[in-house]
Amino acid sequence: MADSYDVVIVGGAVIGSAVACYLTSDPDFNGRVLVVERDPSYATASTGLSASGIRTQFSNEINVKISQYGLEVIRDFAQSVAVDGPGPDLHFHEGGYLYLANNETAERILRENHAVQTACGADVVLWDQEALSRAFPHLNVADIRLAAYGRSGEGWFDNTGLMHGFRAKARAQGGEYLADEVVDLVAEAGRVTGVVLKSGRTISAGTVVNASGARAAKVARMAGLDLPIEPRKRTVFVFDCAQSPQGTATVNGGRLPLMIDPTGVYCRPEGRYFLTGAPPLEDPAVDWDDFDPRHDEFEEIIWPALAERSPAFEAIKPIRHWAGHYDYNTLDHNLIVGRHPDCPNFICANGFSGHGLQQAPATGRAVAELIVHGSYQTLDLSELGVERILENRPFLEKAII
Repeated sequence: MADSYDVVIVGGAVIGSAVACYLTSDPDFNGRVLVVERDPSYATASTGLSASGIRTQFSNEINVKISQYGLEVIRDFAQSVAVDGPGPDLHFHEGGYLYLANNETAERILRENHAVQTACGADVVLWDQEALSRAFPHLNVADIRLAAYGRSGEGWFDNTGLMHGFRAKARAQGGEYLADEVVDLVAEAGRVTGVVLKSGRTISAGTVVNASGARAAKVARMAGLDLPIEPRKRTVFVFDCAQSPQGTATVNGGRLPLMIDPTGVYCRPEGRYFLTGAPPLEDPAVDWDDFDPRHDEFEEIIWPALAERSPAFEAIKPIRHWAGHYDYNTLDHNLIVGRHPDCPNFICANGFSGHGLQQAPATGRAVAELIVHGSYQTLDLSELGVERILENRPFLEKAII
């Protein structure tokens, strides 16, 4: 390992590895890249603990386009990250997302979102109560005013496969990975000049990329910068169903989608089981090392909502659960990406608030473009820049899960 690198990336999970992959694959970049990852097992990385979904059903055009690019990458991933033979098969399940609205405000939002999505070419349809019932006969739709369903381009996939594919490709292209922890940054005259490692070494850096997930605010503070990002806990449950409704749909070969109930509870197939979760009733910031599942959410929030939505979900039994962290942007729950105006060689790729996995390809490409070319060359992510944070100007997204 050298004492100096052109780019040091703090965090080597899916975001950091995507940045490293795109950076080292750019023919106009001939620098050295170091990725510092505090836990090379990735046991508590948000990447591996997520529900692994991708959707185009957002309310902002740029978020739709970010996911559309992510879908392109996922579909061609095994070929695009091939090293000595094909890369990982991400086992993309194109099951779609299904949003349900049961009041006038929610219906209006679905219609407004749909206009944005279809203008971007997303394959999303709106259904009334009758059409919804025909498509998914197991659902109780008596209270539903409108549904939005992604017929293609949405689903779930292998989360760690995406990360490991980017990582392997980055290393094959010359990127270096180091198992260590950044405990401080060296900064002078409004620039970061190096990273201090827990092992005691100091590594000089031309550019530092903050891809540290839920610890992003902690890393930013090392440079004297503030980011409105907190670790927020989300518990995911896998349950068995006595009489599974999988196969009963009259669309998509009988396969069920990821359904978002009006209560906020989501549910999707997971092999022969189902995977589910919900926004907690209370959502405080937690310690970076707090991964204790909130067991009561299943009985108090999830099961009542699912049982009300479908008779098939009245008899279900949780068989597995875990907790992960959102890198929660408290200003507007959206990605913060780009150079920090107060420290131009400190680049943020943070605050995904649960969308990091699906937004990793576009984010990795965008950060690499900033470093190599000085500006965005493909998708312009300026709206999601740090400037809006400093100006307290939220980038509002109405389709947050």
